[in-house]
Amino acid sequence: MLDHPSTVPANSDSARDRAALIHPMTDLQRHDREGPLLITRGDGVHVIDEDGKSYIEGVSGLWSVSLGFGQTRLAAVAHRQMLELPSYHLFRHKSHPNAIRLAERLLAMAPVPMSKVFFANSGSEANDTAIKLAWYYNNALGRPEKKKIIGRIGGYHGITVASGSLTGLARNHADFDLPLPRFLHTDCPSHWKYGLPGESEAAFAARLAANLEALILTEGPETIAAFFAEPVIGSGGVIVPPAGYFDLIQPILRKYDILFVVDEVICGFGRLGEMFGGEVYGLKPDMIAMAKGLSSGYLPISALMMNEAIWEACYAQSGKLGVFGHGFTYSGHPVAAAVALETLDLYEEYAILDHVRGLAPLLQAGVQRFADHPLVGEARGIGFLGAWELVADKAAKTPFAPPGHVGLLVERHCQERGVILRALGDVLSTAPPLVSTAADIERIIDVVGEALDATLEDLSGSAHKV
Repeated sequence: MLDHPSTVPANSDSARDRAALIHPMTDLQRHDREGPLLITRGDGVHVIDEDGKSYIEGVSGLWSVSLGFGQTRLAAVAHRQMLELPSYHLFRHKSHPNAIRLAERLLAMAPVPMSKVFFANSGSEANDTAIKLAWYYNNALGRPEKKKIIGRIGGYHGITVASGSLTGLARNHADFDLPLPRFLHTDCPSHWKYGLPGESEAAFAARLAANLEALILTEGPETIAAFFAEPVIGSGGVIVPPAGYFDLIQPILRKYDILFVVDEVICGFGRLGEMFGGEVYGLKPDMIAMAKGLSSGYLPISALMMNEAIWEACYAQSGKLGVFGHGFTYSGHPVAAAVALETLDLYEEYAILDHVRGLAPLLQAGVQRFADHPLVGEARGIGFLGAWELVADKAAKTPFAPPGHVGLLVERHCQERGVILRALGDVLSTAPPLVSTAADIERIIDVVGEALDATLEDLSGSAHKV
């Protein structure tokens, strides 16, 4: 049933899609054989395909559509702004009110004191900018050798040449000649996967901190510019850090004068029950990258906040060089900024943090419902994030071969039942829209259970091809 050839009519939009588009993060040959699930509209937490079938969007699109689909106020503010000032830029001493207002609003919301905001169009660009600023900052301070960037194995920070090098996922490096020089990766903070037999979370966290310090000392602290981390790793498999991990990491960064960049692209704007995910873990970053939930995914916009020390260095260096030579045509685009401002208003009016805190226990209890399922090695999550790590052998934590095969099976069984979830290799993930109801969450969890059972049956028989 899951390995059928495509029967899409040759003149349909789905068929034309195969000839016209390259789809990101997609098996291009499989896509050519099967075609896409063609989504034509959205309503609340649901999306509807070309045949009229409705699905709960259980990953908020790509972790981004926090307020659900069909928010008429976001559409209305975009329409008004399109009529008033549909496009403008921030280059060469030009500006516009929406970018200024949004920057001021974000600084007022910052979890730690921040000085300035730089706007871009995606999380990749925000993190790319943070990398460049770490280099620019150290050049301004007369430290041209302090340029190496440390990410984590399993971390995801984007897909540009620089942010893709920072990302710690082999699937995003293979045959793209990444990572570039200057990019290093330290341990993935998955206690379940990488903890030693009998090693407590506290001991695991201490070992990872010691490994980070050893890496810094081996490379030379005078060569390390910045360390990047997501509060909870998202696309790398929804990895929740072990207790005390960041409490041990942050003093090491301060000790060696290494900038700390927190990637809030997935965790920001309420996903973990606080406005910024770093607040859950007491993070004190020098820069904060954000995107996705900033506009509820309605328009492309991202932002990078920086502290006063980084700003002062940029300011001084710009005076020396005569220009701050970085920017994008659509940085702080007036329509995107207007939608972002309205999105922030809606978070407040909907009391979205209270809503997430109220329903997160229901979601997390649902995630844990399948902790003992034969296919689940670990069930984990926090806030409105959840995941199930799929394994061939629970006791030995043996992964499936080939990787990703079983994850796709479960994902497709969910989709057949009207719930869209995302398999990250063999980790099934959920990140429901923040406006989801208890009934929505219960439906997602029920479908996951059905899909796991159906996949187990597939694997027990002969119908396991994807």
